[in-house]
Amino acid sequence: MSLPVDPPRQESGKVLVAGIGNIFLGDDGFGVETVRALTGRQLPPHVEAVDIGVRGVHLAYQVLDGYDTLILVDATARGERPGTLYVIEHDSADAGEPHGVALDGHRMTPDTVLALLGTLCATTGGQPPRRTLVVGCEPASVEEGIGLSPPVSAAVPEAVRLIEELLRADEPGESAPRATVGEAAK
Repeated sequence: MSLPVDPPRQESGKVLVAGIGNIFLGDDGFGVETVRALTGRQLPPHVEAVDIGVRGVHLAYQVLDGYDTLILVDATARGERPGTLYVIEHDSADAGEPHGVALDGHRMTPDTVLALLGTLCATTGGQPPRRTLVVGCEPASVEEGIGLSPPVSAAVPEAVRLIEELLRADEPGESAPRATVGEAAK
């Protein structure tokens, strides 16, 4: 009797940069605004930048299309000064079951999306990205209202620069930058 063997992973080199957030909740729209700014830049052909907004379930299914690297861009409250940028590397060993989290397609945080992705990969035989990063920004307010606060708005160009740096570092022969947790937006 032979046991099934997982097929070798094919490195596609494809990168998905996904802006997450609700533009009607102030600084929660950081990811969406950053990806909008990024799409105005010249991106390599293997990089796709998308405004996911609040469609977390859609993102989880899109990632099943075979991306080597996933960069999530979102407001990320970690207790620092508003406008502070973070790069957080997601440990794929953490992906898996949603651990009892209710799957509300309009209120899915990046960790819930990644948990759903882990579950989908397990049930479909798909492969999660080799590398998953979160580029986050400390929000000032996520109360109802349209538009980013001044410190978060000022962090958008720096976040675009940071994402471009991460994209260059993900190319063969380049070394990855160190996490910039606590780097203040300029």
